[in-house]
Amino acid sequence: MSILLDKNTRVLVQGATGGEARRLIPTMVDYGTKVVAGVSLGHGGEEIFGIPVYGSVADSLRNHEIDLSVLFVPARFSRDAALEAIDGGIPVINVVAEGVPHHDACEIIARANKADVMIVGPNSQGMLSPGQAKVGGTGGEVPDLMFQPGPVGIVSRSGGMGAEISLALTRAGIGQSTYIAIGGDLIIGATFVEILALFEADGETKCAVMFGEPGTAREEQAAEFIASGGFSKPVVAMIPGEFLENRDAPAPTSHTGALIERGIGAPSEKKRLLRAAGALIAEKFSDIVPLVREALENSASD
Repeated sequence: MSILLDKNTRVLVQGATGGEARRLIPTMVDYGTKVVAGVSLGHGGEEIFGIPVYGSVADSLRNHEIDLSVLFVPARFSRDAALEAIDGGIPVINVVAEGVPHHDACEIIARANKADVMIVGPNSQGMLSPGQAKVGGTGGEVPDLMFQPGPVGIVSRSGGMGAEISLALTRAGIGQSTYIAIGGDLIIGATFVEILALFEADGETKCAVMFGEPGTAREEQAAEFIASGGFSKPVVAMIPGEFLENRDAPAPTSHTGALIERGIGAPSEKKRLLRAAGALIAEKFSDIVPLVREALENSASD
């Protein structure tokens, strides 16, 4: 099984005529994603790769049922695009852009929460359910080399590292249920807790892998969720970046979410809390596959 995205998910692409969408829509369709429509202001009535393009989300919804929208929209326009999708009642919205202004991200998430809409991102590389569908840039043009169906759910703040974990597991003969890149910005929608809750409810997911980063309290919240019994399956977690805690001066970081302040967001504390909650901690990347194998074996014997 999978979460959020499968072969039956009807996908809308916002910003469908832009360069990024033109590059990635074919990779999504070739993988089996059911892209039913696109939206691009001023391009209503056109087609892209045989997919109808509308001038607004409302117009697309008059002609199609849509389960998920992926936004290939620049950061400064992501607010308007996301709010349009929220107002249309689309259940899941994947915001790809990095650097969405914090005020805009707050408004998107607040409006989505009121409408019971899930936001994945901003700064999300995308998501992929192996052998079924993908949205965003996940897997590039050759997702079959990185992903194969199986029992491991992966949730990562880093799109690149999440894909690397999937590749390592695939090479070891261990498949994945769904991979979700939640995004590395300071303010995002779905966090580890929300995704773990979905993996908990998915009968085919037997183990979860978390890839965290310095900054924010998202991993700490996940540890609390696991410790409370909210997630009962094995968890393997990797949170690099402890070197940032020992620097005399703050280090430049690539994401707004990677700031450590007054001890909050320190990787060492994240790992301590997750370990106390029962997670298996990978101290280096090469630990992940053996720990996942161990977790699956222990799960099978329970």
